[in-house]
Amino acid sequence: MLRVGIIGARGYTGEELINILFKHSQVKISYLSARVDKPISISGIFPQFKNKLGLVCDNFNLSRAVESAELFFLALPHTASMEVAPLLLKSGGKVIDLSADYRLKDFKLYEAWYKIKHTDRANLKKAVFGLPEIHKPEIRKADFIANPGCYSTAAILSLAPLVKGNIGIIRSNYSELDNIIIDAKSGYSGAGRKVYNDPFWQEIKDNFKPYKVNNHQHMPEIEQELSKLAKKKIVVTFVPHLLPVERGILETIYVGTGHRPQATGHRLINLYKKFYKNEPFVRIKNEGEFPQLRDVQHTNFCDIGFKVSQDKKLLIIISAIDNLVKGASGQAVQNMNLMSGFNETEGLL
Repeated sequence: MLRVGIIGARGYTGEELINILFKHSQVKISYLSARVDKPISISGIFPQFKNKLGLVCDNFNLSRAVESAELFFLALPHTASMEVAPLLLKSGGKVIDLSADYRLKDFKLYEAWYKIKHTDRANLKKAVFGLPEIHKPEIRKADFIANPGCYSTAAILSLAPLVKGNIGIIRSNYSELDNIIIDAKSGYSGAGRKVYNDPFWQEIKDNFKPYKVNNHQHMPEIEQELSKLAKKKIVVTFVPHLLPVERGILETIYVGTGHRPQATGHRLINLYKKFYKNEPFVRIKNEGEFPQLRDVQHTNFCDIGFKVSQDKKLLIIISAIDNLVKGASGQAVQNMNLMSGFNETEGLL
């Protein structure tokens, strides 16, 4: 049995990790930590785990952590993981970081977007961007994974086949790929766990609003990965919105096809099915069918559907994921499975 630890266990992603790992036949949760005033049973934080998991959650202690577990999930806030990850890696642990601290390979880009100095540049090069459908060979050999962001996961999976091997659907010079518009909507759990007297709740109740318009921290992450696939600089317009639902992301993406349109729904479906034929968690919709949140909530699936405009000059790609599962904890477990030689779907189906 693989002994695993969760650092930052009291947030949404920590809770989701515990739920998923309970169903996993090859692992044992052996260490939990979070910022707490005093040690507390995990069932004192999440009553649903009473008589299921007897571990005590305490503040992070390196020596106890490395004695207790071999692989660690960091469910910490952005900027906090780079203080903990190097300690665990130096002690021989394997690490899957769910924050943004190691996703961007250019530390200057990280510092510009997150407004803080990156203090662990050495491990930036070691961290593998943990999107299994794109980086599976590297993940299998990795000791350190930078788990992708939720918006980024849906966007990259939606666009990867198009930018990497579009078989003439877009003009061969890719010029139109500079005009990608991503209209994204997320459940409020993407903002992290809030206390119920937080003004945040009044903002989202019976409301629907955009935020960080074309200025969201997942933009450089999306552009980094798409540019690698396209082998040229890709720039996106990204507009996120907050939904008054707890979980789920739905993205509608618009891509122009240029002056010699050749796109059809049938060609797109064939392209995507071929690209993802060995990927158990990507489901391509039939022509005329489109994803919705309830199709993917509480699952590790990404569903993708398509529409081509009547003049064939615009591709509309619609994708849906659960931001807490495929967008965070489920994808982290998928990465753990690949790193550890387990079945990729173990604990996730």
